[in-house]
Amino acid sequence: MRRPIIVVFFSLLLMAFQALAGERGALFKVSSGANALYLYGTVHAGRPDFYPLEPRIKAAMAAAPTLALEVDSTGDQAAIAATVFKHGMFPAGTPGLASLPAERRARIEAGLRKQGIEPAMVAQLKPWLLVATLAMVEAGKLGYDPKLGVDAHLAGLAKSSGKTRITELESMEYQAALFNRMPLDDQWTMLEESLADIASGRQAREARELFTAYEGADQAALDRIAKRLEEDNTVGGKFMREVLMIERNGPMADKIVSLVGRENNAVVAVGLLHLVGKDGVPELLRKRGVKVERVY
Repeated sequence: MRRPIIVVFFSLLLMAFQALAGERGALFKVSSGANALYLYGTVHAGRPDFYPLEPRIKAAMAAAPTLALEVDSTGDQAAIAATVFKHGMFPAGTPGLASLPAERRARIEAGLRKQGIEPAMVAQLKPWLLVATLAMVEAGKLGYDPKLGVDAHLAGLAKSSGKTRITELESMEYQAALFNRMPLDDQWTMLEESLADIASGRQAREARELFTAYEGADQAALDRIAKRLEEDNTVGGKFMREVLMIERNGPMADKIVSLVGRENNAVVAVGLLHLVGKDGVPELLRKRGVKVERVY
């Protein structure tokens, strides 16, 4: 009898290690009454070895009638591009980069050239869109591809299932308008901060820290990132904290409460940073009276 017991024990142990080995990001179970959903923290760029996802996420997606994303990045690409250009480009006939005082313009142009970007090619892009573009370029240098983002992968699973509908917590119009709301001088300052961070290596270090925290479902690392966000008082840091995180997290939490109140087994996937800190979505959900359990 002893050998079969040992075999069963090691089989169960192996299954446990297989589940743990695939844990990435942060996963929460949110319950209200008889209904429950899974809330998953994603990154918007990835690598082939991120997939397949770990068994619990795969099982949740297989059972989900609804996948709720910030926005569906796999949707109408022409409409997405039109929205980004609407809010991210200076109108024809306006000078854009050329409107800056000579010294500031020269400083920004030198920073762009250092990153392999010819200023004339991006002269009509608003600074916020340049910052976003530079962030994606930096992620690419680290080996992460936006086409392999986790939210896009989940959208692909939903569409291929034929039974999981995709809903958006926000819209591309809303997100792009948030950036465009930032005063233009602050946008230029944010761009200068970003170029300086890239040149010093800080941006690469912090991007690598976030991706590594995702890959290891590292709660301690995520807490450190949350603390740094709370203390960052640069123009870009304050915008990230106050507008891109705090301002958006409340409405996200409200929509998640509504979703779990009317439907069982949904999956909600949002950027990992929305799930950290005292102003993160899990804490806001608890304050709204729903049960939140951390799975990992």
